[in-house]
Amino acid sequence: MLNDMTLLTTEELSERIKYDPRTIRDRLKDSVLLEGTHYIRPFGGRKILFLWEAIRDDMGKASNHSLAIPMARGGAAHG
Repeated sequence: MLNDMTLLTTEELSERIKYDPRTIRDRLKDSVLLEGTHYIRPFGGRKILFLWEAIRDDMGKASNHSLAIPMARGGAAHG
């Protein structure tokens, strides 16, 4: 699975989704972006690598609905 994934640092992800790296670390990680689904910690360390395709696909699912907000368990809140 990981062979097909693009791994991004927090800074690289922030450039793609237009959120500040601090917001990603403090607010999105572990609430919207889940470990094992959207990011990994290689070798159990502190470094976080985000799985771009998983994040992009979940963002795409949410954008198919008007005013949808992606939820932690894969659903979407419709506004």
